[in-house]
Amino acid sequence: MVSRRPRRRRGAVVLLSGGMDSATCLWLARRDDPPVHAVSVRYGQRHAREIASARALARRAGVVRHVEIDLPIGAWLDSSLTDRRRRLPRGRAGSRPIPSTYVPARNTILLSLALAYAESAGLDAIYLGANAIDYSGYPDCRPRFLRAFERVAREGTKRGVRGERPIRVRAPLLRMSKAEIVRTGARLRVPWALTWSCYAGGRRPCGRCDSCRLRAKGFAEAGVPDPAVDPPRRLTRSERPRNRRRRTCAPSR
Repeated sequence: MVSRRPRRRRGAVVLLSGGMDSATCLWLARRDDPPVHAVSVRYGQRHAREIASARALARRAGVVRHVEIDLPIGAWLDSSLTDRRRRLPRGRAGSRPIPSTYVPARNTILLSLALAYAESAGLDAIYLGANAIDYSGYPDCRPRFLRAFERVAREGTKRGVRGERPIRVRAPLLRMSKAEIVRTGARLRVPWALTWSCYAGGRRPCGRCDSCRLRAKGFAEAGVPDPAVDPPRRLTRSERPRNRRRRTCAPSR
């Protein structure tokens, strides 16, 4: 069974994509499962913007180690996230069928890398920002899949077959709506401005892809401004607080 709450403090590795969900997981792991490591993977995404965000988040969180793995498999994956010739779906967040942005077996691959890292580093938990409420319908974000992977971790590792401490898959956001994720991250002071969710890349989020729409929905329902989309407005000269000079009396003669 997938464990959503940590029981011990023997350290964790976070699969850090640079998005709002993995950032929230990173801050939860800092609080509940220190010391924390992070793993980010370049698997052939359309852009490197999210990896830059992951790097900034890992630095801000003060992780023990942030590993960036190059896994150039995007060219032969059937996904619009790895094939720039294909159009990204727009305006269909949460609908069916499974969208073209699904990357075949992505979470299986990422969790396998994190499992190898966790066993090698002697860590007890893998944090993954999977969500089964406000999501795009990916099959590898379901509780059933995560439970199955925990069985793989038990049966396919030296620690598992020796009956030592099992490596758990922590999916703390699994049953949260996007609004609940935003509220949780706000309480933890997740630096939202450092995160990146847009599938398209670029200098600013497109606002139209599934990921942008789910993110906007979460921030709107939570009643929290999204600094990654609407950075704080600079005050005009008339709005800036005035520094009033204190008058000093000339000494009497």
